Amino acid sequence: MGIGVGPGDPETVTLQAVRALHHADRVVAPSLAPDAVGRAESIVRQVAPDLTVERLVFDMSAVAGDRLASHRAAAAALTPHLDAGEEVAFATLGDPNIYSTFSSIAAAVTAARPNTRIRTVAGIMAFQDLAARSATVLLDGTETLQLVTALDGPGPLVEALTNEDQAVIVYKGGRHLPAILKALANAGRIDDAVIGELLGLPGERIGPARDWPDQPASYLATVIVAPSKRHP
Repeated sequence: MGIGVGPGDPETVTLQAVRALHHADRVVAPSLAPDAVGRAESIVRQVAPDLTVERLVFDMSAVAGDRLASHRAAAAALTPHLDAGEEVAFATLGDPNIYSTFSSIAAAVTAARPNTRIRTVAGIMAFQDLAARSATVLLDGTETLQLVTALDGPGPLVEALTNEDQAVIVYKGGRHLPAILKALANAGRIDDAVIGELLGLPGERIGPARDWPDQPASYLATVIVAPSKRHP
């Protein structure tokens, strides 16, 4: 079961998520090393300090093939518990169905154990938290929204910005933030944008894109570009 625990602030964890965590036989969370407390684990520890959280180690810096092997190894570590009939809860930042490590784990578990029942508990996304905290109206009337990633650069954002009636959310673009800021300025939409980094976590920053430092940010950086053509 994948459980979304929000972007960082423990107060954004839903009651449903807390209940599911307590109901599970085993709670696991992703980590970069056996002795490293991952962000999802730190949130669970705050909302449910009585629970034991086990760490699943992932090599998130690996190339695609090695990363897949890392996910398969993590899934293999879970299968004995699933075979024993345990309900295993996998805590993940944001929502388990949107750009989440959980989807890879679920696919690997299903490949190994096709009869495994996969469930998820929705979580608040970083862009929702950022919109609320920056007083940004994301959508109104017939406006649309596009969620893009800038993991490989600002290309998808540049294309999305051509529709001025569309809100655009940018994920995974921290290291390309200077190029993102340039793309926003070139499209005449930098005044429509707000950026949040490490929301609810140590080092949090929130501010207008036009005032943001022209330098790379962390992986957990979110950009909201509101529609630039709104009608009363």
